[in-house]
Amino acid sequence: MNNFPFFDVILLALLAGFIAFRLYSVLGRRTGHERSREEELRLPDGARPNAKAPPAKDNVVSLPERAAQTSAGAANASPMSRALLDIKLHDRNFDSERFLAGSRAAYETIVTAFARAERDVLRALLADEVFEAFDRAIKAREAKKERVEFTFLSLKSARIAGAEMKGSTAEVTVTFNSEIMLAGYDPAGALIEGDAKTPHNVTEVWTFSRDTRSSDPNWALISTASHS
Repeated sequence: MNNFPFFDVILLALLAGFIAFRLYSVLGRRTGHERSREEELRLPDGARPNAKAPPAKDNVVSLPERAAQTSAGAANASPMSRALLDIKLHDRNFDSERFLAGSRAAYETIVTAFARAERDVLRALLADEVFEAFDRAIKAREAKKERVEFTFLSLKSARIAGAEMKGSTAEVTVTFNSEIMLAGYDPAGALIEGDAKTPHNVTEVWTFSRDTRSSDPNWALISTASHS
């Protein structure tokens, strides 16, 4: 008698028992206190049918709008800062510190050229109306045969005192405080202006202008005011 079918039945029975035991372990037994399907679907006390569940909160932190930050910053900025920003928006290459460095150099060059009657130097740095005013002063001095001795000692300070956009034209006003030696003499050699031995402190307010649409990066002096 072949015993193999008998052992197959035993193996199948053992396998079925093992599966039943695993289901029992995972699902557990009924205790008589299980919630019915109706109870499982019952809403918590105080809840209303069909009420939408509150949206789940996420971890995203809302940041202020960049535009709002920019507006707030602009609102709190000084008129000077807003004006310089306006120039920067019209001329991406504009930088206030670089502009001040250029204006310092221009100031020393212009006052020295004026004292020496160097018209070619002045013409390149001055607006037409300012050049004409400087030229008239030089001609008057030459007509009287007056002589000027001038030494630029130092530029003590230079600060931006104002800024404005007029259409496409940017204007920046700078206050200069310098120390110079200046002495003017008549044809006979008599001192008529200044002092050849005493340094003078001079404060001047100059305004420079540039068309931001122009490819020429240079600024021109358009007005001067002396407070020496």
